[in-house]
Amino acid sequence: MLPWTALSLALSLRLALARSGAERGPPASAPQGDLLFLLDSSASVSHYEFSRVREFLGQLAAPLPLGPEALRASLVHVGSWPHTEFPFNQHSSGAAVQDAIRAATQRMGDTNTGLALAYAKEQLFAEEAGARPGVPKVLVWVTDGGSSDPMGPPMQELKDLGVTIFIVSTGRGNLLELSAAASAPAEKHLHFVDVDDLHIIAQELRGSILDAMQPQHLHASEVTSSGFRLAWPPLLTADSGYYVLELAPSAKPVTVRRQQLPGNTTGWAWTGLDPDTDYDVALVPESNLRLVRPQHLRVRTLPGEAGSGRMWGAGQGRGAGSGVRGGGAGLGPQLTGASPAEEAGPERIVISHARPRSLRVSWAPALGPAAALGYHVQFGPLRGGAAQRVEVPAGRNSTTLQGLAPGTAYLVTVTAAFRSGRERALSAKACTPDGERSRAPRPLPPGSGGREP
Repeated sequence: MLPWTALSLALSLRLALARSGAERGPPASAPQGDLLFLLDSSASVSHYEFSRVREFLGQLAAPLPLGPEALRASLVHVGSWPHTEFPFNQHSSGAAVQDAIRAATQRMGDTNTGLALAYAKEQLFAEEAGARPGVPKVLVWVTDGGSSDPMGPPMQELKDLGVTIFIVSTGRGNLLELSAAASAPAEKHLHFVDVDDLHIIAQELRGSILDAMQPQHLHASEVTSSGFRLAWPPLLTADSGYYVLELAPSAKPVTVRRQQLPGNTTGWAWTGLDPDTDYDVALVPESNLRLVRPQHLRVRTLPGEAGSGRMWGAGQGRGAGSGVRGGGAGLGPQLTGASPAEEAGPERIVISHARPRSLRVSWAPALGPAAALGYHVQFGPLRGGAAQRVEVPAGRNSTTLQGLAPGTAYLVTVTAAFRSGRERALSAKACTPDGERSRAPRPLPPGSGGREP
């Protein structure tokens, strides 16, 4: 009797474990995805900066779970012509990728970032380059901030295809342009950091890359004030079932929008949403073959107004001394909208009179037939936090920023406003000194009337 009882208990336990596994759904696996490093290898980057960035990328890649059935990495150079250092299927471990990055040599030439981005799009989706269909795609672009050709259209094409874009600028790029280029929200995907302090952001960036490549989780990208894009791994097939996608404002859960999608779908974009609002999302797989648990996510849309007081850039960069690395100048003013050539923005930013709690910002004024109506200067800590704004009237090309924190790196953006409503902006980095030195009291001259201690 006892053997039959033991056998019955074993079968019951096995059945219970099987049901429990079915309720949990498929087991979580290692992150899968294709990771492309886009490295500025042009002549605008000094040999020293190139070596520091190369070392940073190697350290960033080494701990990642790289392998044939996990993450794969590729390195593409930006120059006059894009060049693949190694494709996705060449190296199968983090150590091998780190060694290959360290062995890369600078290509020099022009900074044709737009051309390199178009090339990167082909590589990310080309099986002959080792890329895989149906896995998350991530691009990490490390730049000194400049580009010789337009990069907006190819960057948007990558994001439209679901590629997550991370940008690391060494602190001399244009904040407005790079914020638009990175995936949203920019405070998570855009880092301004000094080339000597890249290690500060390595752990955070590595974690963000892994988050973007989680194979068993619903996640959001391209978050704007009116919508966002959702992506998830292939949990079903076209023949095994379908998905029901539900969306509701967190404050009004009864107001639900539903969308039924085929089982081979792995993404959907919600539009027409309210700004600065929390939304609850549910992905419900429906299948008669196996039980797959629903996945839930909360996403907050961005505020509707530009310049909402948040300074983008999560990495702190501390350069030697105060002022801006590389002479205190940003690289090339950029348009924030289509603008006639005669609407010239500030050409150079100079940081001077840096003190623990203040510094002076000067710039070459906007010259040309269309004079600027005025300027506004926005500044905030590179590590992130509230941004402040100072209005400067036309005819002036400098201002003193007050109320700063000692020993802190700031991102300063000077924007020229024109009668057409268009703007042109330039960004630079500045650092305040650590603190004021205490001054010893001067001894009083004899006979001055002072009392001896």
